[in-house]
Amino acid sequence: MAAPDGPLRTSLEMAIAERNAVALGVSVQQLMENAGRVVAEAVMARVSDPAGRIVVLAGAGNNGGDGTAAVHYLRAAGRAPELWMVAGAAAIRSIAARRAFERVAGLPGVHEGVPTTADLVGAAVAVDAMLGTGQSGELREPYRSAVTAIRNAHVPVLAVDLPTGFDGPDRLPVEATVTLSASKVGLDRSSGGEITVRPIGIPDAAFDRTGPGEYLAYPRPTTRGRRARVAIVGGGPFTGAPALAGLAALRSGAERATIYAPRPAAEAIRALTPDLVVVASGTERLRLADLPALLASLRSSRVGAVVVGMGLGRDPETLLAVRSLLTELAGLVPLVVDADALDALPDRLPAAASAPVVVTPNEGEFARVFAPTSVGLPASPTAAVEAVARARGCTVVRKGAEDVVASPERTVISGPHSPSMNVGGSGDVLGGVIGRLLAEPLPGFAAARLATHWVGDAGRLAAAERGDGLLATDLLEALPVALREGLRYAPLG
Repeated sequence: MAAPDGPLRTSLEMAIAERNAVALGVSVQQLMENAGRVVAEAVMARVSDPAGRIVVLAGAGNNGGDGTAAVHYLRAAGRAPELWMVAGAAAIRSIAARRAFERVAGLPGVHEGVPTTADLVGAAVAVDAMLGTGQSGELREPYRSAVTAIRNAHVPVLAVDLPTGFDGPDRLPVEATVTLSASKVGLDRSSGGEITVRPIGIPDAAFDRTGPGEYLAYPRPTTRGRRARVAIVGGGPFTGAPALAGLAALRSGAERATIYAPRPAAEAIRALTPDLVVVASGTERLRLADLPALLASLRSSRVGAVVVGMGLGRDPETLLAVRSLLTELAGLVPLVVDADALDALPDRLPAAASAPVVVTPNEGEFARVFAPTSVGLPASPTAAVEAVARARGCTVVRKGAEDVVASPERTVISGPHSPSMNVGGSGDVLGGVIGRLLAEPLPGFAAARLATHWVGDAGRLAAAERGDGLLATDLLEALPVALREGLRYAPLG
């Protein structure tokens, strides 16, 4: 189980882990039962008097289901808890939470609606199981009124997972929080009181390896439709690689993909497809003299991310130009550094929270660029990637049969992927997908883990049809299919 002293998890990471746990064979119902048990134990530890009055306020989601399950286990232990379904039973959103409610519906002390202050006065503890990790933004009704009633009743509060409104102005003051599976980002003594982390049966692999839950991070289009714009700086000796990256950005949902390539490569890419915007930048290869015009164009085009490296070649002057380009853009726009650009990567690029850097070497490039003899890397492949991520202050994706995705804080393994994906151009497709997700924007680690899993799923689908005849262009066609399949099965219920 996830250790209490492990990394802090966001609400999204917890949702992903829960969905991945289901894919590993742990049902939502079992997770909810386990959560109910540990919450009941935490309540009884705080209310030792068997006659002490316990009031549980439950929401419509799985956090409410956890609280409702706790009511069952409290009753089994001889207590007489009250339950208030704050939004009403009809609003319950998941099958597991509905089953938990049906088990206690009709029993004494079970109510629907928002309790008044008078209903709560005198309780030994009020259990806040209203929103948990499912909350975002300002509190809305009926939860705002429930928080007001609890405040006015001046009763001790034990929160389940996260206090209601914990990151907003209407935060419910709590004495203690029993947080499930892992510590949460933003939860500390000032917001959560005395914090206890309790495992509920989510396997380590649900956190440590990617799974179908990754699609919960997919940025769904707004009413305005597609909006992400990606720029790819590549080409010179080679033309197919930057084209693949640009088409992958489009196939994964970008509004526009613009290729900046030396003139001969630019002309070849224009002839290949009308779907890409192509800007000629330089003569036969990228040079330092080309940078002013290139940077001016990038800054004026409102791109959300820049992907650098595919097909540039490793001419010394090109590498000098790329190094300067990366230094100029770092901290201003999210970057993907791939292929030939890896040889020009500065020791550490400044990266703002809104402008992450994702570095994507394959196994050979990782060995060449980040050689153990030069930086003292550990012998373990995963530990070596983690060491580079910490030293460089970026997210590193070491591509292979299993991708190792590491940020300075955490690591996940994606794969194993289909052996048929071991074909030229598959890494270019991955770089384009990461660039599209960064442009949305997603944080670097979130974009990298979703992209590696998504491209892996696309490879699985393409391999089922093409086998060892799979081409990188087949991955392009499979990306929307993999996304549709992933979004269909990602939600929990």
